[in-house]
Amino acid sequence: MNGEVIYRCFPDLSQRQKEQIAMLGPLYRDWNTKINVISRKDTDCFYLHHVLHSLAIAKFIAEFLPGLEARMNDGGINVMDVGCGGGFPGIPLAIFYPQTRFLLVDSIGKKVKVAQAVADSIDLKNVTTLHSRAEDVEGKFDLIVSRAVTSLGNFIPWVKGKYTEGILYLKGGNLEEEIAEAVKKCRIRHSRIFEKEITDWFSDSYFQEKKVLLIK
Repeated sequence: MNGEVIYRCFPDLSQRQKEQIAMLGPLYRDWNTKINVISRKDTDCFYLHHVLHSLAIAKFIAEFLPGLEARMNDGGINVMDVGCGGGFPGIPLAIFYPQTRFLLVDSIGKKVKVAQAVADSIDLKNVTTLHSRAEDVEGKFDLIVSRAVTSLGNFIPWVKGKYTEGILYLKGGNLEEEIAEAVKKCRIRHSRIFEKEITDWFSDSYFQEKKVLLIK
């Protein structure tokens, strides 16, 4: 279990970023013996299934939101990861965007504990964590990110009024019915939801039918 798959897909990472990514595998393997933060069957595919999957958001931002990417690289951007679990997609994204401030939020305290411990272990200064429900978080963020914590129709109301740029949501499967339900339930225009196949960037079969959604 190593980070080579990440380095191939993101060849411009700094040496420090590569070191932080390399540290993730052993840290999560160790934590997983104490708290089940990732599926046991995923352990040997940790970098592919968790780190690279999370970084599909970075690929999306680079291709479709270059203005936002420039701001994230320059600092001054606040991102909230809702339902972060043990730290995905927030931890990999915080490594990728060291000038951006990330708040990782989850309603399960032991998972937040893991995310904070990992961030501390790899010296991620731009990460804070919070044991809370998303609805109870105060303040506004430039961007919300999340990885398939619930249906879109449930998720969007959780973060209503809490972001200025949009939501980037990792989700799998045929989403036609789910998007239609969210449009109706949340009273938003269908044109505000943009869908992108992850296989356009990462060819591994694991990413078949996995997508990044942008909700503006």
